[in-house]
Amino acid sequence: MGVVGSLPEKVDLAVIGGGVGGYVAAIRAAQLGMSVTLIEKNKLGGNCLNYACIPSKTLIHVADLFYDLQHSQKFGVNVGSAELDAKTMFQWRSDVSEKLEKGVGFLCKANQIEVIKGSAAFSSPSTLQLSDGTSIEFKKAIIATGSEPISFKDFAFGGNILDYKQALSLNKIPSSMLVIGAGYVGVELSMLYAKLGTKVTISARSDVLSHFDADATELVKKRMKELGMNIRTGITQLSRNGDEVSLSDGSSIKPEVIVIAIGLSPYTKDLGLENTAVKLDDQGFIAVNEQLKTAEPNIFAIGDVAGGPLLAHKAMRQGVIAAEVASGMPSIYDSVVPAVVFSEPEIAIVGTLDEAQGLRITKFPLGALGIGIAFAKTNGFVKVAYDKNNVVKGMEIVSHNANVMIAEATLAIEMGATLEDIADTIHAHPTFSEAIEEVTEGALGRGIHFFYGKNTSIDKAD
Repeated sequence: MGVVGSLPEKVDLAVIGGGVGGYVAAIRAAQLGMSVTLIEKNKLGGNCLNYACIPSKTLIHVADLFYDLQHSQKFGVNVGSAELDAKTMFQWRSDVSEKLEKGVGFLCKANQIEVIKGSAAFSSPSTLQLSDGTSIEFKKAIIATGSEPISFKDFAFGGNILDYKQALSLNKIPSSMLVIGAGYVGVELSMLYAKLGTKVTISARSDVLSHFDADATELVKKRMKELGMNIRTGITQLSRNGDEVSLSDGSSIKPEVIVIAIGLSPYTKDLGLENTAVKLDDQGFIAVNEQLKTAEPNIFAIGDVAGGPLLAHKAMRQGVIAAEVASGMPSIYDSVVPAVVFSEPEIAIVGTLDEAQGLRITKFPLGALGIGIAFAKTNGFVKVAYDKNNVVKGMEIVSHNANVMIAEATLAIEMGATLEDIADTIHAHPTFSEAIEEVTEGALGRGIHFFYGKNTSIDKAD
């Protein structure tokens, strides 16, 4: 993008990394009157807008549309033979990211943010050395460099071994694919390509989506099998012999492409952190306090580089907080962070559902929801966790449109809402969000559309 205007000799705030955390921090700081320089070596919007969140959801939407057209006969819709133009699909994915990247560029310009294309490293706690040979002094700095995919022995990236970014930037639909890793990235990628006609095998050391509870993941695994996917769990070792991959369970596969989706590592290399007091934790993330400050008081870190959960919306919120603290506000980061897996069905969760903490749990099945039946989307449920005072502490939504529904649950927990607060709120009918009202009604012992059993699920304070 180059330099917009002239490079200031000294700025109030320098932001390293123009991803979703970095550009949000830059804009918020500019709103608060700070002079801001944003340094990004690749594309504004970072991985989320250009290689990960947006591209994956764009392709998932197309894959769902294509698959649904092929299986719409039960609704009386007969489209004949649906055909996929992969080139047009991937071009659409690129066009969406390009539009959003340009939008971020416009916002930076409108907020008079200096944008520099390149990399930066600390030469001192108040100076950055830029890759073009120049330097910049700053009063405050925010590190927002994100994370990068990791691989493992014998499966280094290259050739037909892809990271998630490359898997979302192909120019054709592979005939077969091995996805190594069954976290949310691996599950989203594998189900996406299975719907596009790829023969998919997914391999995992533990279980599919092992960080979620079994009643949610079992529904996703059931759907995977319906899509013809081969699920291999308990795989402790993999080895390659030419194009053939052998798994520790004795099976082997010759996939056209291999996608490594085993996790992410924080991007801290070549930042010159040794020239500052910034410290890393035991996992290699930058250690920060509740105000996102590092051990160097004028340097902050946000997003993936500052530790989990490694989610774009967490990075955005942290960007806002760090910018506010840098400007002198007493803000702290103590937000409830929802998580969404765009599987089928979608899984969204916020707060805690840990019964060991003395919480009570009530569950409402989508099979009892009118719109779920009408849309043939009954594969799921809503689960609510609450304490002895009926304060909502967590919610898990396994449903079509869970990505939308989780916002209500997140707001409820942020506000300290009770079961009564939600149950007494009229939810429009017929909608999937009614399931949230229904589950709280059930928890209060007054459920209408699902029979919990006489005098059961009526939880009162001790």
